Amino acid sequence: MNKIRTRFAPSPTGYLHIGGLRTALYDYLFAKKNGGDFLLKIEDTDRKRFVEGAVEKLIISLDFLGLERNEGVMLNNNTNGQESKNYPRVFEVGEYGPYIQSEKLEIYKKHVDELVKNGHAYYCFCEPKRLEEMRSEQTAQKQPPIYDRFCLQNVSEEEINKNLKNNCPYTIRIKVPHDEIIEVDDEIRGRVKFNTNLVTDQILLKSDGFPTYHLASIIDDHDMQITHVIRGEEWLPSIPIHILLYRYFNWEAPKFAHLPLLLNLDKSKLSKRQGDVAVEDYIKNGYLKEALINFVAFLGWNPGKGETQEIFTLEELVEKFDLTHVHKAGAVFDIKKLDWINSQWIKKLSIEELYQKSLPFLEEKEFYKNASAEKKSEDYIKKILSIEQDRLTNLSEVGESNQFFFRDTNFDKELLRWKDMNDEDLKKSLEKSLRVLENITDENWTRENLEKILMEKADEKPASPARLAGAMAKRAGGRGELLWPLRATLTGEKKSPSPFECAWVLGKEETLSRLKNTIGKI
Repeated sequence: MNKIRTRFAPSPTGYLHIGGLRTALYDYLFAKKNGGDFLLKIEDTDRKRFVEGAVEKLIISLDFLGLERNEGVMLNNNTNGQESKNYPRVFEVGEYGPYIQSEKLEIYKKHVDELVKNGHAYYCFCEPKRLEEMRSEQTAQKQPPIYDRFCLQNVSEEEINKNLKNNCPYTIRIKVPHDEIIEVDDEIRGRVKFNTNLVTDQILLKSDGFPTYHLASIIDDHDMQITHVIRGEEWLPSIPIHILLYRYFNWEAPKFAHLPLLLNLDKSKLSKRQGDVAVEDYIKNGYLKEALINFVAFLGWNPGKGETQEIFTLEELVEKFDLTHVHKAGAVFDIKKLDWINSQWIKKLSIEELYQKSLPFLEEKEFYKNASAEKKSEDYIKKILSIEQDRLTNLSEVGESNQFFFRDTNFDKELLRWKDMNDEDLKKSLEKSLRVLENITDENWTRENLEKILMEKADEKPASPARLAGAMAKRAGGRGELLWPLRATLTGEKKSPSPFECAWVLGKEETLSRLKNTIGKI
């Protein structure tokens, strides 16, 4: 058996799409699982949609996510300052190149001329207006949009040569046989069948001299010895054209695997026009690369019956991946699932890692920019992160719900009250907290000590029996009367981490200062 070889073949029309990432990931996992090669080629023959710098962006995203290639297009980071429009230049590695389609135009032209010579393709001189009128008429009569073969049936060889000599614009179309059933065993969908009477004579070479996907991808995959073509479901209708081209060239076809569509929650197709679908957007919004890989792997695949594990490293995915476990039905993109997976990966980070990854997000926030130098120190930020870590779904949330750590509090006195406390009760509660905290030394100002001491003091005096009945209710009321006003004083928020955590982060001096300031206003 030939060595397994897969390829990711994006078009440089923008950023790496989530759907493109899934294709690249499955290609990568399948190749690595089977000891094969994974390569990157660039399909840049659609010059109208070509975006400058898109190739570099695609490679940067793949490199960042850890999807290393054995060969193909690579990024040259050592450019000695000679960068093109702020993006490093690319180069190619491997013996089966070129890996950029625009560098292979002569090769494509040679092969398409061979098809014409052998009667498997023909010149088409139809103008766009005629083709548009033909399609409109077919649509009106509810007929499939199939080219009527006008040029094949009505243009003589003499006219063809005359048109070519006069540089008349032309395309070259494949000649699809009639009354034939083409069958293919898809690695995901099983046996699929196509009636060639419903297949149009697709254009292979465009009027600008560039090949279409149909011609270029077949030649590339043959030249690069690709054994498995893993791509999106939208290419399934192209299978008969591709099989015919392999037959006409007398080449062995690779195995095909067509992945299910990616869907929105409403089951509509996930589109570039519907929200953030670029991988770069998710990275900018604070999603970890491990979480993106983990999440995207499950968009149409599962590790097998009875498997309950949901958090996988890239290495674990390689070990588990199997094309037979890829679904046929569309895969729903659920952002809440991505948030959950990302939160699990955030919890796995060390505080040092979390600090390094979170700092760029913090530095963009106004409340951080306006904070004092002490509140920007590494130790202070790490304390905040240690209590936020289990609550974060992505890194862009860092500090957002706890801005009181970076600025003074300002709030309505009513927020301080626990249930029906009056001003006198409130002041006594805060004064008690102040006395307790003043007696804790700097050395003992730890999260654990603060919780132990404050809880003991809160349990000393239960709530008034007139307000709460029962021992447990008294206990809870007593805690609330001490801890709620303290927490509200330190944070100025209805919801926040515990008062022990807040006091620990703020430090003794800041904690006492906020208490004294609030007591003075009551």
